[in-house]
Amino acid sequence: MAAPRVRSMEGQPQGSANPTAMVNSTVSCGEKLPPETQETTVSEGAAKIAFPSANEVFYNPVQEFNRDLTCAVITEFARIQLGAKGIQIKVPGEKEVQKVVVDLSEQEEDKTELKECADLALENQPRTATVGEICEEGLRVLEGLAASGLRSIRFAREVPGLRLVVANDASARAVDLIRHNVQLNEVAHLVQPSQADARMLMYQHQRVSDRFEVIDLDPYGSPAPFLDAAVQAVSEGGLLCVTCTDMAVLAGNSGETCYSKYGAMALKSRACHEMALRIVLHSLDLRANCYQRFVVPLLSISADFYVRVFVRVFTGQAKVKASASKQALVFQCVGCGTFHLQRLGKASGVSGGRVKFSAACGPPIAPECEHCGQRHQLGGPLWVEPIHDLDFVSRVLGAVSTNPSRFHTSERIRGVLSVITEELPDVPLYYTLDQLSSTIHCNTPSLLQLRSALLHAGFRVSLSHACKNAIKTDAPASALWDIMRCWEKECPVKRERLSETSPAFRILSVEPSLSQGTKVDRPCGWFVVHVQVVAGPQPHPTCPRLKANFTIRDDANPSSRQRGLKRFQANPEANWGPRPRARPGSKAEGKTMEDRRRLLQNKRKELAEDPAQRAAQLKTFPCKRFKEGTCQRGDQCCYSHRLPTSEATAEAVPTDCPQAPNPNPPGPEVTTGPGVD
Repeated sequence: MAAPRVRSMEGQPQGSANPTAMVNSTVSCGEKLPPETQETTVSEGAAKIAFPSANEVFYNPVQEFNRDLTCAVITEFARIQLGAKGIQIKVPGEKEVQKVVVDLSEQEEDKTELKECADLALENQPRTATVGEICEEGLRVLEGLAASGLRSIRFAREVPGLRLVVANDASARAVDLIRHNVQLNEVAHLVQPSQADARMLMYQHQRVSDRFEVIDLDPYGSPAPFLDAAVQAVSEGGLLCVTCTDMAVLAGNSGETCYSKYGAMALKSRACHEMALRIVLHSLDLRANCYQRFVVPLLSISADFYVRVFVRVFTGQAKVKASASKQALVFQCVGCGTFHLQRLGKASGVSGGRVKFSAACGPPIAPECEHCGQRHQLGGPLWVEPIHDLDFVSRVLGAVSTNPSRFHTSERIRGVLSVITEELPDVPLYYTLDQLSSTIHCNTPSLLQLRSALLHAGFRVSLSHACKNAIKTDAPASALWDIMRCWEKECPVKRERLSETSPAFRILSVEPSLSQGTKVDRPCGWFVVHVQVVAGPQPHPTCPRLKANFTIRDDANPSSRQRGLKRFQANPEANWGPRPRARPGSKAEGKTMEDRRRLLQNKRKELAEDPAQRAAQLKTFPCKRFKEGTCQRGDQCCYSHRLPTSEATAEAVPTDCPQAPNPNPPGPEVTTGPGVD
C-alpha cells in the first residue's frame, strides 16, 4: 500500500453538496481563497478525508499505527464472533482457503462423485460477509469521539462483517465534517453520523438489545469520564477499545491526579509505561465490577505517547468476586528501584472444586529496603494478571503477516506483536538495563550478557514491548542484585567515591552469596524459583559465593531481535507527537500551525545576548569567593571584587541567594526607603 499522501486542495467550502466536484476542483490563475475555505484531503488506508486546512487538529498522522492496529483487531474479533454464527468474513488481500480437496488418482470413476461433491459444497457453503456490505447479523460499532470520522470510515471500508457504525461527536462542526466525509467515501449505508454527548449516548444504550458489540474511545487526554458509560453500553463479550494520551498523569508525574481519574496512585518508575497499562485495566475492571461485570484483556499496547487497551466485557457475579485477587499494590524502593507486589485479595481452592476468597496478608517487605536501606513508596492498585491474550495476539499477528499490504504500518505491527508474544505473561512490571547499572555506578553490561546470566541461573527472562532495554524476569530482586555484584567484580567501581549512605555503597558492600547448597528455594511474590549456585572461592565455610555466568547463550537473543523486526520506532518526523486540543475557531492568526509552533518555542527562555553585555551583567554581582578570601582569579574573575555598599548589595543580590527576613519589620507609621534616615 502506498504511503499516506497529503495534498492541499483549494475548492468548495466544507458544506459542499457535491464532494466529487470538491475533490476535483481547480482554482483559476491568480485567484486566492481565504484560509477558511481552503481544504486538505488526506488518504489513509482505504479512506479519504477532507477537512479545513485552518484546523489541523482533525488529523494526526502519528496515530495511523493506532488506527491500523484497531482495524486488525476488530477484523479478528469479527471473525471469531461471526464464525460462531456460521458466517465467514472475506478480507481483501487474504488468500481464500480451498474448501474441497479432490483426489485425482482415479480419474474416470470419480468424475460423477466429484460433480456431486461440488454441488454439495455449493449447497453447504457458509454465508460470507465482505467489506463495505451490511451484514444483518454483524457487529454494531460505536466511535464515541469521531472528530473527522476517519476511524469510522476506515471501519466501513476495511473491516468486513459490520451491521452499523455510529460516528458520534459533540461538536456540530465535527458532525458536519463527518457527513461530508461519509458522502465522499460512499459509506452512508454503513456509517451513521450522530451529534450527542458520548456519555449520554452510551447511557441510552444500556439495554441488552441496544448495546454495541464494539465501542472505540480515543479522546484527547483521559478517557476516565467515559469509562462508566462504556462498560454498560458494550454487549456481553463485546470489545471495548480505549486510548489514553495523558501519559504524564499515568507515568507518575501527578499521583493524586491519577488517583482522581483512575482510582490508583502512579509512581515514577522505569516501568511506568507498563504500570500505566495496568492502571487503566484496573480502572476498567473496577468500573465494570459495579454492574456485576468484569474485563478480560485481549491486547494492551504502549506506543509512542499513548497507551491502548483492547478488552472484552462479560457479566458474572461469581467471576466478579475474583477481581480483588487480580489487583495488587506495589511497594517501590526510592533508592534502588526494587519493587514488590501485594495482592488485595486471596483466592484459594476448597473441597468440591469451589473457590474461597479472603483478604490477603501483608506487607511483603520491611519498612526499609533490604538491599539499600531506603524507604518504600506505595502505588496502585493495579492489574497484575496477564495483560494480553496470547492466542488472540497470535491470530492478529498471523493475519497481518499473511497480508502485509493491507496496512501501511504492517511492518511495525508485526514487530510489536512479535515482542508481545515473547513476553512473560505472568510477570508484572520489569527492570531496565540502565537502571540496574546506574544504581551501583558501574559499566552497563550488554542486554545479551545480562539475559544469559539470568538464563544460566535457571530463571526466565524476556523483553517488553514498552521499553527496548527492559528486563522482565521471574528472578527475585536479591538474585538480580547478586548478578549485578558479580558483574561489578569484572568492572570494579571506585568505592572511595561512593557515599556510605548511597544505595550503590550498601548494595556493593554485600558479597554475592547464597545460602549453602547447590540449590535454594526463594519465594518471589506469587511463586517459588530455584537458583542454581556455582561454587567458587568461598569467603566463609558456610557461605558459598555466587559466580554468575555471562557467557552468551543462543536462546538469550529473542527471535524478534534476530529477525530485525521494527519493534521500537524512532520519531518519524519533526514536531512529532500529540496535536493541540481542538477548540472552536482555533487558528494561527494568518500563520500556519508550523509557524505558530516555531513562534512559541523557547518562549520562557531568555533571548541570546551579546557576550560583552553578558560579561558586564556578571560584573554587577559580587564574587562569593572574594568575600571569603579564596578567589585566585584576580582581575580575570567574571564577578565583581568591589565591596558592595548596602544599596548596591540590595540591587545586585543574585536570585539564588534569598535575603534573610528582617526580624523587626517596620511598623505602619515608620517610613522606609532611599533617602530616609
